[in-house]
Amino acid sequence: MKVSLVLASAYVMRGDVRATLNLATALAERHDVEVISIRRQKEKPFFPVGPNVALRSVVDARPGVRHLFPNGQVRAEVAFWRVLRNLKSDVLITTRPGLSVQAARHAPRETLTIAREWARPSVPGPVKRLYPRLSAVVTATDSAREEWAGLLAGGPPVHSVLDALPSGPWPRSRMDNRIVAAGGRWVPVKAYDRLIRAFAVVADKRPDWRLRLYGGGSEERRLRALVRDLNLHNHVYFMGTTPDLAGEFAKASIVASTSRTEELGMTVLEAMGCGVPVVAFEGARAPTEFVATGYNGVLVPETEGDLQLFAAALLALIDDERRRRSLAAGALDTAVRHSAEEVAEQWEKLISSLR
Repeated sequence: MKVSLVLASAYVMRGDVRATLNLATALAERHDVEVISIRRQKEKPFFPVGPNVALRSVVDARPGVRHLFPNGQVRAEVAFWRVLRNLKSDVLITTRPGLSVQAARHAPRETLTIAREWARPSVPGPVKRLYPRLSAVVTATDSAREEWAGLLAGGPPVHSVLDALPSGPWPRSRMDNRIVAAGGRWVPVKAYDRLIRAFAVVADKRPDWRLRLYGGGSEERRLRALVRDLNLHNHVYFMGTTPDLAGEFAKASIVASTSRTEELGMTVLEAMGCGVPVVAFEGARAPTEFVATGYNGVLVPETEGDLQLFAAALLALIDDERRRRSLAAGALDTAVRHSAEEVAEQWEKLISSLR
């Protein structure tokens, strides 16, 4: 079976890219798999991809490369349309509504077309109109499946399949480092400013603990200024980007997420794969789907004074090593269900049923 997975870019640091490349690598153990990247900005993908996965791009935007389509998104869409019309795959999996709409319009009728979705579409009109032409929609969580089923009532079937963690063995935290870690893009929706402010309370009471922030993005200057203003330069460290976030999480004893509307849960899952409990706000979808207070982490309610509550949750785990280790065991148990091999088998069963 030949499977094509389409990403807006396979060369950037995003949770959906990480999950898709993990899935492609696992499926390539038994199938002919390619990843189609609409844009290519770098020589190599940010995240590792298996040697059996073929990788091609529609528009090469690397510096110094003579671009086939130098100007405008419309030309990139035309190039993608040509790729779709000449596609020879048995299965096509797209990863954004804009890509899925194009697939619905132009993919060969004999190709099984599946839209992989994490969040609701920002412009639902084209989705409602064109998604009925797709074979199925697949979400990463049950709550997202219910939302999409309501949005596409009478349309294609909507299924739920978990995101895939990389194939094991995963690095394992010894739970003895006095480190809280967080990772992802430094953008407003991730709300790292809330984490830094909460950690200021932690640092005041437990000055031997450190916060490590992994990633990069538009908020870096503002976040560094906040650390300076709060006099946390000896407590909060900006570690930069890394393709091996799991390896860095394994050096921590707690992973924190203060995102307001987190739809993707890859950082949460990678932390659990390393046996690290997660502290997160319960208002964000992804942590709520995966974190169970008292089992693999702590969910903090978003209420007035929520930063004080978040700091208190961190301090409670910092002061209770036995509880941290108990939650770590639950985190490992949760991660097993997201192993690449397990998730690939779920996709194979789903594809077989659709065909």
